[in-house]
Amino acid sequence: MITTFTPIEALLGGSMIGIAAVALMATHGRVAGMTGILTGAIMPNGDWGWRVAFLLGAVAAPVAILLLTGGSLPLQADLPAWAIMLGGLLVGIGVTFGGGCTSGHGVCGMARLSVRSVVATLTFMLTTFATVFVVRHILGGF
Repeated sequence: MITTFTPIEALLGGSMIGIAAVALMATHGRVAGMTGILTGAIMPNGDWGWRVAFLLGAVAAPVAILLLTGGSLPLQADLPAWAIMLGGLLVGIGVTFGGGCTSGHGVCGMARLSVRSVVATLTFMLTTFATVFVVRHILGGF
C-alpha cells in the first residue's frame, strides 16, 4: 500500500483534534479518549449527552468537509476480511489492557505529561513498528 504525504491536511486534522480535546477538557473536565467516550455512550452513567454529541461531531465533521470540498474518501482495504477482524479484536484487547486508546493516551495524556500515557504511547508505537515489520518483511505482506 502506498500512502500520500499530505502535510497541510495532517496539520489541519491534528490541530482540530487538539482543539476538540482542549475544548472538552475546558468545558467538561474530561479527557477526549474515543474509547472511553464510546464506552460511556453505550453504557451511560448520567453523562450520555456530551458523549453522543462528541461522537456525532467526530463523524459529521469529515463528512461535512468532504461535501464542502467535493472530495471523496478513498476507502479501500487490500487486506483479507479475517485480517481486518483480527486487527480490530487485537486493538480492542490492547485498549482494554492499556486503559485507553491512542487518542486518550497519545493526544491528551501526553499533553498532560502523564507518565502512564507516555509508557502506553511508547508501547503502542513499538508494537506498531514490530507488527509492520513482521507483516511486511517476514510474512511477505498482504
